[in-house]
Amino acid sequence: MKDSYQKLLKGNRDFVRETIAREPDYFKKLAEGQNPEVLWIGCSDSRVPANQITHTRPGDVFVHRNVANLCIHSDMNMLSVLDYAVNVLKIKHIIVAGHYGCGGILAAMGSKQFGIIDNWLRHIKDVYRLYANELDAITDENARANRLVELNVKEQVFNLCKTTIVQNAWKDRADLEVHGWVIDISTGHVIDLGFTYRNTDNLDSVFTFKV
Repeated sequence: MKDSYQKLLKGNRDFVRETIAREPDYFKKLAEGQNPEVLWIGCSDSRVPANQITHTRPGDVFVHRNVANLCIHSDMNMLSVLDYAVNVLKIKHIIVAGHYGCGGILAAMGSKQFGIIDNWLRHIKDVYRLYANELDAITDENARANRLVELNVKEQVFNLCKTTIVQNAWKDRADLEVHGWVIDISTGHVIDLGFTYRNTDNLDSVFTFKV
């Protein structure tokens, strides 16, 4: 345990030394502030870090992560990040990024208890319920899990579009888009699922707020 901890500190020292050798003013510029155009809402899984996946630099992507990349209307943590990103940073793209092989998705598909996280996973089970006919027709368990990953991303994109934060931003500007992605860890590639929204046109009227 001590070795793994010390490895982190050494890694930081190596990172600073190597970075300054390439770009002496790197950290000075980074300390001046951030101006990202992207909010990434991804899974907490250690294999899917936003900057490495998108080959971007620190400062380029504002990041929020939780188990199974959920966007829940009562989650004040997620909503606070969303509000700051949209209304202060004025980001232009919100990306919900799921990934195949997601442990949260796999856990939600079963009946085993894991603890307090079961209450969080209940939101994924609700997604399963919406698409039960389609999912139950998939006999291969891995293929079924992959499809639930995709459908979960779809529903989380919808959840973002249902918020007053996103809808009010759309009333004021036309440069905000919400996207749904899945990362294939086995290849490293991102799959754009085509769930891109720029307005409330595709939302049911019950979810659309009026002035």
